[in-house]
Amino acid sequence: MNMPYTLIQADEARLGLIVLQTDESLERDLRQLIPASVNLLVSRVPSGDEVTEETLGQMARDLPASAALLPQMQRYAAIGYGCTSGAAVIGPARVADLVGAAAPTDHVTNPLTALLAACQRLQITRLGILSPYTAEVSDRLRRVLSENCIDTPVFGSFNEAREERVVRIAPQSIRAACETLAPRGGIDALFLSCTNLRTLDLIEELEARTGLPVLSSNQVIAWHMLRLAGMTDAMPGFGRLFRDH
Repeated sequence: MNMPYTLIQADEARLGLIVLQTDESLERDLRQLIPASVNLLVSRVPSGDEVTEETLGQMARDLPASAALLPQMQRYAAIGYGCTSGAAVIGPARVADLVGAAAPTDHVTNPLTALLAACQRLQITRLGILSPYTAEVSDRLRRVLSENCIDTPVFGSFNEAREERVVRIAPQSIRAACETLAPRGGIDALFLSCTNLRTLDLIEELEARTGLPVLSSNQVIAWHMLRLAGMTDAMPGFGRLFRDH
């Protein structure tokens, strides 16, 4: 027996997210940062177990297919590609072209583009960076920041290339590294790079300990996606960026 039905208008805000296959942190963090009233839809992109410029660059080949796996019937206010170093290697403009050609969206962002927007909003020009990755990968990120008038005079790395180890780096190790980097001075803020590094719950504590704004890959991409969607409500508990801007 065929039953009648009616359709409702899907009027909630819609955001898309492309997460690396090896990433265990970004989706969890964005579920905390994106309000429940927003329909956050997620796809995955193949990524190497080891992070190198070669494996990062290879994601450009798979980004269109990953974006196309997002539901296509309605436009997205924004779609985020969740890889800081991948955006630096592929290039933010090319990422936007690849994703925007495969999914209906008004905006495309990534942690690098979001970081630059956050730095502009907070009037930051000198960053201290904590990265989990090798010099090859970290140096590309620093070069791109420099090209966008952001100096990185203070830098530290765990020098780890394997994602299954990056996601397991202990909070106390991240805390100790930040407390070593911050006193070197000459910086406006700290940036905790990598969407797989578990930093979100440390941001408020680190800001109190260092006296500096603390930004992270997951925090800034969520902030930027929401702002691109026209959502500007303050949100306590996730650092100065979300609280004041």
